[in-house]
Amino acid sequence: MTAIDAPAGRRARGGRDPNLIRLLVMLVFVFVLMTILRPGQFATLADFNSMMRQFPEYGIMAIGMSLTMITGGIDLGVVGTANLSAIVAATFLIGTVPVGAAPAQVVPYLVVAVLLALATGLACGAIAGALISRFNIPAILATLGTQQLFTGIGIGITSGRPQSHLPLLYSKVGNTEFLHFFPLSFVLFVAVALAVGFMLSRTRFGAYVYMIGTNAKAARYAGLNNASIILRTYMISGFLASVAGLIMMARANSAKADYGAPYTLQCVLIAVLGGIDPNGGFGKIQGVTLAILILQFLSSGLNMFNSVSNFYRDVIWGGVLILVLVFNYFFSRRADRRAVSKAS
Repeated sequence: MTAIDAPAGRRARGGRDPNLIRLLVMLVFVFVLMTILRPGQFATLADFNSMMRQFPEYGIMAIGMSLTMITGGIDLGVVGTANLSAIVAATFLIGTVPVGAAPAQVVPYLVVAVLLALATGLACGAIAGALISRFNIPAILATLGTQQLFTGIGIGITSGRPQSHLPLLYSKVGNTEFLHFFPLSFVLFVAVALAVGFMLSRTRFGAYVYMIGTNAKAARYAGLNNASIILRTYMISGFLASVAGLIMMARANSAKADYGAPYTLQCVLIAVLGGIDPNGGFGKIQGVTLAILILQFLSSGLNMFNSVSNFYRDVIWGGVLILVLVFNYFFSRRADRRAVSKAS
């Protein structure tokens, strides 16, 4: 087995991860707490169905952002990419679908619109990835720039107005429920989580992503094309953001440049809470998925308290993010001390 086949980042992909146990305990605690505080409202079939409609759009973006963080970077442009992708699709549909067209006539237009949105996401990811991998611009600065760029392009296309009056068939298909309970958006989220989890844990590309995040210089000396891997990682993130944009467009039956503005902070919080190391090289999609569920339980539970204003939601998420970062810092220090004591 070569150095490329057995990267240092393998420790992040195999073995027991105590963070998953902590997240499971936290998930159960939040679920039980909200069930006790709001019996008859929380943990009902209607509430579960509502939650399954809410979190896939930012959950998919969080998975894409987590991928880039494993490489040691970050993609702060996921929301701008999602909105621009949706705007491109919506603009195409509004401009091409004949008024009063039958559903059979609309289907080809929907297929083309979805492909355009996905291609837009790939292009946006490629731009961010090229800035980082080819021009060595720090990821946080490059993606802050692309977020503003893509949002600005979206505003320019729409003049700041929502792109509405989409074909009803798109919204109908996008809000389909399987077995009259599981929304299509939730099914897509599960498929994305399984696919990305498999990619990271079972493919050579996943191993390369961890290698770059663990030690980019060592990965280069091992023969990896770091620039190509980083570029592809950000393209995957852009692709997933476009999927989230299509979900948002189906839910709102419109597209706008500033939809989902708070999602950027939530995606960072989810990634860090889920065990993704901001320095790169460590983290699992299982942890990210558990973090998504924890935040959704918290969000749904808080919505049931009239005394908690939505204006405080960003304050809560920001406070939780800081607490998680502080906790992870002390946990890492304790783990390092234990490793040193064992070695001595």
